[in-house]
Amino acid sequence: MKKLLILGFLFPIFVQAQDDLIRKIESNKSYTTPSPATGKNDADDKKYHFTKLIDLEHTDVCNQASSGTCWSYSTNSFLESEMMRMGKQPIKLAEIFSAHCVYLDKAEAYVRMHGAVSWGDGGECHDVINMYAKYGAMPQEVYTGLHYGTTKNKFAEMQAILKSMLDAVVSNPNGKLTPSWKKAYADVLDSYLGAIPEKFKWDNRTYTPKSFAAERIGIHPEDYVELGSVTTDPYYKKMTLLVPDNWSFSRVYNVHMEDLTDIIDNALNKGFTVAWATDVSEKYFSWKNGVAYVPEKDYDDMNDSEKKYMFDGPKDERVITPEKRQLAFDNYETTDDHGMHIVGLAADQNGRKYYIVKNSWGDKNDYKGYIYVSRAFVQYKTTALLLHKNGIPNKLREKMGI
Repeated sequence: MKKLLILGFLFPIFVQAQDDLIRKIESNKSYTTPSPATGKNDADDKKYHFTKLIDLEHTDVCNQASSGTCWSYSTNSFLESEMMRMGKQPIKLAEIFSAHCVYLDKAEAYVRMHGAVSWGDGGECHDVINMYAKYGAMPQEVYTGLHYGTTKNKFAEMQAILKSMLDAVVSNPNGKLTPSWKKAYADVLDSYLGAIPEKFKWDNRTYTPKSFAAERIGIHPEDYVELGSVTTDPYYKKMTLLVPDNWSFSRVYNVHMEDLTDIIDNALNKGFTVAWATDVSEKYFSWKNGVAYVPEKDYDDMNDSEKKYMFDGPKDERVITPEKRQLAFDNYETTDDHGMHIVGLAADQNGRKYYIVKNSWGDKNDYKGYIYVSRAFVQYKTTALLLHKNGIPNKLREKMGI
């Protein structure tokens, strides 16, 4: 997921967008105030203190590194938790397998649309489910995607070459497309990420990606539902994500803003985690401190002290309305920068609730790779949710007909 409008995932063309995003929010962190008694920073009096209320099973934090594949990391993490929820031994899934499959299908869409489809690493939560249904899945240890001399993802060169190839195809220099471009494109993709094996051995058995998905993971793609919230479409009906990175033109259910947190709460209480797409480019999202909330004032209206100590402990939050949420989408203030995985619920020292969110930027923050996100932030900045349909309250399921 990258920069996007309304409910989708609008990434800039190349993967540097992910690196730029992280650099952009590096300065979003707290400064503790000196204690009157000692003159030293007294962090314990100022910082957040969280008590976990729900902490569902999930696998370890990963690092997507220099790639815009958060959508694949977050949704594959979600599938790993689904295995645990179903009583299965969790398997670390290959995020770059899902990405590889998406880049194959997205290339066809790009050419069919004469280049009028956003290109880059970006994707959406449903892409992982769709690729699972079409191609299957693989364990991480069998398919790492590191086939070009690095130990971490670094996609900029690959994506620049792939897009140049596709733009050459779209320019149609022969006056008629040949069938050769697909193989040439796939060969380049394979040279960077590695060819996807038709069969592989794992745990003393031989699988294809599809048989591995069916026999070892065992989810049913039709059981998973994606939702968003806009005021411009009928509620509880499906709508198309009118965003550049929705290259598959997939449709999601439109729900009220308040339904977003009601659905997450219901899911967590029933043991279901949630794949989450959101805007993280705000000044009030701190990766370093592992906290995101919506301050009462806009950042531009704060004085220097308020800006400096924005994360220096719990603060009052703005009241979010559907109209404010929609306006933020309409004026490009809300964009979809990132995908993560909601795995639990916590309360701060004042009793305010926060969702426990597993990120994919490694473990170099105050909470070892996790972020505590307020309900107001989720209502304001969520672009899409994906979860098992049984995690949705029954009354909402009835309204949606699922």
